[in-house]
Amino acid sequence: MTATGFAQRLREGRPTIGYWVVLDNPVGTERIARTGYDYVCIDAQHGLTEFRAILAATTAIDTYDVPTLVRVQANDQFWIGQALDAGARGVIVPMVDTVADAQAAVAACRYPPTGRRSYGPMRSQLRVGPTPAEADAEIACLVMIETPDGLRNVKEIAAVPGLDGLYVGPSDLRLALGGKTSTDPDLDAEFDEALATVLAAAADAGIVAGIHCPDGATAARRLAQGFTYASVACDLVHLEQVARDHLAAARG
Repeated sequence: MTATGFAQRLREGRPTIGYWVVLDNPVGTERIARTGYDYVCIDAQHGLTEFRAILAATTAIDTYDVPTLVRVQANDQFWIGQALDAGARGVIVPMVDTVADAQAAVAACRYPPTGRRSYGPMRSQLRVGPTPAEADAEIACLVMIETPDGLRNVKEIAAVPGLDGLYVGPSDLRLALGGKTSTDPDLDAEFDEALATVLAAAADAGIVAGIHCPDGATAARRLAQGFTYASVACDLVHLEQVARDHLAAARG
């Protein structure tokens, strides 16, 4: 999957698998980009990154013509515009609770007259666009469903014009349902019901639904469940896991 046309392919519902990056490590991110994932997502909300790190990672990912997504710091026009100006092909917007929240996210992703994105694509014009209409078509606006209000309003959120997809934050959603931890197994039934609600809302609105996954096996299960796209997380956790596995093997 090339970077150009990524948003349209996502809108068409093609199964899409991405990788999640939280480290400020552009060389490592470049290595990940060449492994064959359909996109690489940089986490600016909880990741150990700032704008220069996002810019460096996006530049590294572009080396292999792979789409970059950014989970932005907040549902804020500045953060969304900055990520898109760096060259991201889309944003994942956290903590979207209401229709107004979703409308604000969409507006921040689109140039006037459709939206409110400020024009200043200092880097993105090299690869996205360059005209505003072309840039709008190339950008995916994805919002996270991860709170009690977001779940309660998911049907109305999904119907917001210009929204391309929903994205489940499983840790926060499980806590929102009353979990004692972000992986509380006692909430499995309620969590599965919540996922079904999100999937139904996306289907009714004709948009895609995605979800964050701790590993490839979980991603495969979620895609089979009906999610269109899934992110496998993340470089920091996987670095520790692989190092631990090699140590255990070396010690026999």
